[in-house]
Amino acid sequence: MTGAAPAPLIVTAELPPDIHRWATRLRAAHYPPERNFLEAHVTLFHALPPGSEDEVSGRLAKLAAEHVPVAARLEGVMSLGIGTALRLASPDMLTLRSDLAVQFHGLLTVQDVHEPRLHVTIQNKVSSQAARDLQRRLSAEIEPRPFTFPGLALHRYRGGSWEFVKRWPFRGKKRG
Repeated sequence: MTGAAPAPLIVTAELPPDIHRWATRLRAAHYPPERNFLEAHVTLFHALPPGSEDEVSGRLAKLAAEHVPVAARLEGVMSLGIGTALRLASPDMLTLRSDLAVQFHGLLTVQDVHEPRLHVTIQNKVSSQAARDLQRRLSAEIEPRPFTFPGLALHRYRGGSWEFVKRWPFRGKKRG
């Protein structure tokens, strides 16, 4: 841990490099610049307690050591009402996330108790018309395709920006 004040922990599923670069470019082009502190990411847990970092790190390391990269699919565009996201599907990632949620019982916020809709936010906090316009445009451009999540990562929330803690690549033999 750094000397900085304790900060909530965020767990993400890592995107493969090609999708990460592409989605980060989309995010840079369409996210309001005054609020765009992050690269493309897939959040699994939004705010675990800072005091649980050792436990969370240990569980992520064990899970990554046991599992192979996780199958997923880019499905298309998803409306966030006043934003736009890339819709992802991955039953195996949701199963792994569910297993972690059980292990993190007692640490979860209300937001993290519920199973997420896997996505990459590329636009947020814009007018609903601007969001619909982008969704319409991207729907014509985005081709669904399979990919694999190569690992998991942990970050500290720093009031907008995130501080990277560690990445754990999947390297085991088990499927979701």
